[in-house]
Amino acid sequence: MSLIKVGVIGIGNMGSSHVKLLGKGEISGATLTAVCDPNSDQLELIKTKAKDDVQIFRDEDAFLNESGIDAVLISTPHYDHPKLAMKAFAKGMHVLIEKPAGVYTKNVAEMNKAAKESGKVFSIMYNQRSNPIYQKLREIIQAGELGEIKRTNWIITDWYRSQSYYDSSEWRATWQGEGGGVLLNQAPHQLDLWQWTTGLMPKRVQAFCNYGKYHDIEVEDDITAYVEYENGATGVFITSTGETPGTNRFEIAGDRGKMVVENNKLTFYRLTQSEREFNATYTGGFGNPECWTIDIPIQGKSAEHQGIIQNWIDSIIKGTPLLAPGEEGIKGLEISNAIYLSSWLNQPVELPIDADLYYEKLQEKISQSTFQKKNVKKVNLDVAGTH
Repeated sequence: MSLIKVGVIGIGNMGSSHVKLLGKGEISGATLTAVCDPNSDQLELIKTKAKDDVQIFRDEDAFLNESGIDAVLISTPHYDHPKLAMKAFAKGMHVLIEKPAGVYTKNVAEMNKAAKESGKVFSIMYNQRSNPIYQKLREIIQAGELGEIKRTNWIITDWYRSQSYYDSSEWRATWQGEGGGVLLNQAPHQLDLWQWTTGLMPKRVQAFCNYGKYHDIEVEDDITAYVEYENGATGVFITSTGETPGTNRFEIAGDRGKMVVENNKLTFYRLTQSEREFNATYTGGFGNPECWTIDIPIQGKSAEHQGIIQNWIDSIIKGTPLLAPGEEGIKGLEISNAIYLSSWLNQPVELPIDADLYYEKLQEKISQSTFQKKNVKKVNLDVAGTH
């Protein structure tokens, strides 16, 4: 069986990591055939991470038209994801995009339509879906073991970033270059897992964002969002890049107990009787239903980025079901767009959001910006240990 010829466009922090995986032959069934980046300094890095026969392009159209690749991995800045994906689909290529799916749902919906019409394999780099803790959490919830969900709560503040991180590139942490801050760069993983594990999308969001609270940036680095679900459940999502030591605690309360993910452990506080049933039948005044504390055993390790790339290639070759279908990227993005819009309007926002209104407000942010980046030192950062 012939190898899938893969091209990587965008050779920054993550793109360099993907080139290294593919270039070393660590993705079965795939061969790195071409790379593309407009920055010649970035392309110099390829010489140390890939074989000599890898084609090097600086122009995206030449890359897509002349490289002869079957599939493309897109790891450019966020705004370019939908545009490049649609170009690749039009050329008959399979596509894997880095997260987020894009900056605003309006063009991500167009990308999803193009993907469906192309019939090609489309995936997104939600590598935390390969983490067996979240897979087990989803399995237990979807099996009904937790009962009806009452509340979700995720505090994810261990995304600490120093000013030097933001100063590593011109496009980072600006409305025009990145389109957002912690919600679009770090927390897309949790926004995805929030709805993927529970099966719930919020119907209403009220959010409070702090812009440049801890860093010299114009986008948000601290947010608190309150959400409501169709079944009456509520939730809170808190994230920041300005706290250390941070916390990563995901808690889901249901009619049959509570699930907690923290410190790489999954704990199920399981009620032996439904809380609703106990509430209706217990006559002793003070009291609680009996609860068992169960440390759920987790098998295996998270396959991270390598796992998602391998799953994508396996889907192309063997038809293996995708762990992170690209079309699902719009779900987490919808939540982040709703959080921004609520903060900008200072009012609750219903989901699905008004995509045209969001785009209009984002353009206002860009056009009215007076922010000037200082002390930018273009460097590639080591992404080992990050998501």
